[in-house]
Amino acid sequence: MNEIIFLIEESTDGGYEARALGASIFTEAETLAALKDAMRDAVRCHFSEEDRPRAIRLHLVRDELITV
Repeated sequence: MNEIIFLIEESTDGGYEARALGASIFTEAETLAALKDAMRDAVRCHFSEEDRPRAIRLHLVRDELITV
């Protein structure tokens, strides 16, 4: 596996949540910078070194409502 994709959403409690697609990894943090560190740590813990993806791709989802 060359990369793993994380779906990033704003948390209802503030901060951000990240869920990996295709792997059972979930993490959260108050800032995007802290979330990136948390995702790196989670990927290192979840995969052995030989199976670990070399890149993390972020897919940011933002739910926004505008009035007409």
